[in-house]
Amino acid sequence: MSARINRRVTLHEGRVFRLVRENITLENGVTVDLDVIRHPGASAIVPLTEKGTLLMIRQYRHAVGKFIWEIPAGTLDPGEAPLECARRELVEETGFRAEGWEKIGEITPLPGYSDERIHLFLATGLTPASQKLDADEILQVHEIAFERAIHMVRVGEIEDGKTISGLVMADLMMSESTGEDAP
Repeated sequence: MSARINRRVTLHEGRVFRLVRENITLENGVTVDLDVIRHPGASAIVPLTEKGTLLMIRQYRHAVGKFIWEIPAGTLDPGEAPLECARRELVEETGFRAEGWEKIGEITPLPGYSDERIHLFLATGLTPASQKLDADEILQVHEIAFERAIHMVRVGEIEDGKTISGLVMADLMMSESTGEDAP
């Protein structure tokens, strides 16, 4: 199924995304106005240490008014490849770089009103680097057992969609590669 875009108007152009109103005609002939967030995409990282623990961040998110648990992530710069974004964000947010990188999937977190795609990566072979937080990032890095993070998802302590997706996809990928439950 597809839609024909009849008209597009930019309502707001922000630092990260654009809000547009598109008048479209659907395949069934219905014409409707839709507000859509046009987003450049992002990368998110599940950083796994040699001990089988994760580097996670606890970050203040103003939109929800509190600190939440997340995996490191960030928005793609213009022309930047998803893996390069992941490498950059891991260093910036955690102060670690990784030798091993494996893409574990992609998600569309808000398909009802945004075209954002988040590329998910598993990062291994972590070594210290210099953390380079943006001025508006308030976060702390924590090392957490993988099993604890999965438990935190189950009990609702982790509520961020990209983090839940990344942890579950990493767990599935590691289970498939070993033929048993992940660490």
